[in-house]
Amino acid sequence: MIKEWAETARYISGELKDVRAGAPDVMKAFSSMAASALATKALDTKTKELIALAIGVAIRCDDCIAFHAKAAVAQGATDEEVMETLGMAIYMGAGPSVMYASHAATAYREFKEAAQSAG
Repeated sequence: MIKEWAETARYISGELKDVRAGAPDVMKAFSSMAASALATKALDTKTKELIALAIGVAIRCDDCIAFHAKAAVAQGATDEEVMETLGMAIYMGAGPSVMYASHAATAYREFKEAAQSAG
């Protein structure tokens, strides 16, 4: 599977506009839940994004990988942190997670390169 991860994130963001318009109360509640879940408390936001990336791998959600790889870069995740996170996802999700971990590693690398080019 070859993906353009930045394009995937942009495309899904556009598609979600229809869902937000069609189910505004549900999407407002979802956004509120996301904000609560990502709030810094015992865990910082970067750690929470790494957890979300691992879950995206384990449940085999390409769109989740795109969003959370991008967010991990934005939160300053290091190569080592991402690879350790992917190791945990593989451990928890077995063989299929190995394949999705390769997608997440590529997505992270693409977003990191784009961020370095922009900055």
